[in-house]
Amino acid sequence: MGVTCQVVSASGVATVCQEARCPNQSECWAHKTATFMILGDRCTRRCRFCAVTSARPELPATDEPDRLAEAVAELGLKHAVITAVARDDLADEGAGHFALCIQSLRVRVPAVTIEVLPADFHARRDCIKMVIDANPDVYNHNTETVERISPVVRPQADYRRSLEALRLVKELHNDMMTKSGLMVGLGETVDEIHQTLADLRDVGCDIVTIGQYLQPSPKQTPIVKFYTPQEFEELGAVARKMGFAGVASAPFVRSSYNAIDIYERIRQRRKTE
Repeated sequence: MGVTCQVVSASGVATVCQEARCPNQSECWAHKTATFMILGDRCTRRCRFCAVTSARPELPATDEPDRLAEAVAELGLKHAVITAVARDDLADEGAGHFALCIQSLRVRVPAVTIEVLPADFHARRDCIKMVIDANPDVYNHNTETVERISPVVRPQADYRRSLEALRLVKELHNDMMTKSGLMVGLGETVDEIHQTLADLRDVGCDIVTIGQYLQPSPKQTPIVKFYTPQEFEELGAVARKMGFAGVASAPFVRSSYNAIDIYERIRQRRKTE
């Protein structure tokens, strides 16, 4: 893992794997998967579950797409996840920068599969289309929590807007795999989780990840409940029964957990259909 850290450090592009101290970092890197955070480290939103700094961001670095592509090439990654802080300060909310990063990866590392994980872009069709037109393989947008709790922990986001963003992806490109992630342990009920899963299926979401919320620091929203492995298995079974093509549900599951394995299973299945 030392060489990986050196390459990432030299590129100047942050990985969520390191920044969030993800418990699956070694496993994902061993599977040649990593999640990169573009557009800086200052977010224009202040979600109460997240430890990313909320402040006025700097302008996007024009050389970041090339630095990202070089890092992915040097690491020999098979699957690259590109996420970002929310950039409500930009006219296109960062969609153009996402597109440039995808394009750079396509040129420099044509074999890599690309998953994007942007903010909701305020469900703006033009922004979502800009990202889709760059041709990522998976479009991921996390709903994060159930509708009742969303205004508390995501005060500048909106549950229904997140669903609309995912719906728009399918409207613009029906064959594109869509994905969303949920944290549990914030005080939601099991029925509310089931409703959220149903809402995601209603907008055509293909893949869902379900993991335990862990409080990053005392400043963030406290944990209300720790779910047992058995409870996660039961939630995963419900999701599969609802028709999700890919499901990952366990305490340490995060949005990018086993991302390449899930993607490849679905891709191979689609080939035979």
